[in-house]
Amino acid sequence: MNGILVSAGFFTFVLTAVALAGYAYQRLAARRNMAGSADAGDPLLAARSSGDVSRAVFARLFESIGENFPAAKDEQNPYRVRLSAAGYRWTSALSIFYGIKCASALFFAGVLGILALLYRGDPSFIPLPMICGLGIGFLLPDRVLNSRVEARGQRLRSAVPAALDLMILDMEAGQGLDQAIADTSRALKHTHPDLSAELAQVYMELRTGSSRADAFRALGVRNRESELRKLGSLLIDSDRFGVSIGGALRSHAKYLRTRFRQHAQERARKVGVKLIFPVFFLIFPSVLLVTLGPACMMMYGQLKTLLQ
Repeated sequence: MNGILVSAGFFTFVLTAVALAGYAYQRLAARRNMAGSADAGDPLLAARSSGDVSRAVFARLFESIGENFPAAKDEQNPYRVRLSAAGYRWTSALSIFYGIKCASALFFAGVLGILALLYRGDPSFIPLPMICGLGIGFLLPDRVLNSRVEARGQRLRSAVPAALDLMILDMEAGQGLDQAIADTSRALKHTHPDLSAELAQVYMELRTGSSRADAFRALGVRNRESELRKLGSLLIDSDRFGVSIGGALRSHAKYLRTRFRQHAQERARKVGVKLIFPVFFLIFPSVLLVTLGPACMMMYGQLKTLLQ
């Protein structure tokens, strides 16, 4: 009976997945010739240009699922800021994210439900693991998104000193600030692509008529990174008060390198304290066992012979 239930559930799951994939593929084929359906950086547009049909199908499937969430249409949704900080800024990013959350919840609920049925063999025990799987699957994409935001922020922080050095070189060579930003973006394209994309967006905003203050302020807002906010404030103040931007950038780059070096030294000094627990609980007992173990065995043998 249990085997029949598992087979029926697996068949229903596969049938539903195939039907959803076919429906998503049909919608993708219908929209393939629509101009302007996706903005730059959209995963569907990238998948179409590269010929990756499966990626486009899954992206469209997740988007179609996420569009049914009312929160996906909210312009003030806090997930928009987090997705932007992680580098996902296309228009369908929020819908795709909600689709991934829903698919992850259903996947974990199905897996835990099947495992509970196989382990206990009682269908009445299935709802509790499935509810737990729904919660785990719905919250897991949030943790992944947070890790992506932190990783991107670390990459941006590590790239700021190199970007400042390149901007200083350009400005000392006679270039203006706008052209220095463009040249720095092109130079960092392969080594630091995240900061290169941010500087390219700043340059495009300046070209479209935005003021420097608005462009630099938006740089820090959309990334939620303190170093970029400081850099934006520095450039805004230097431009407002007429201070030499090259000298200000040189001082800021020196300050950043000093602070990063001090932070690295602080982390290195903490290693000794953090090693106390593994040394005391893992390495020290092994050393005692190796050094005192043979002596204890010899003493036990001697005492045993004496007592006999």
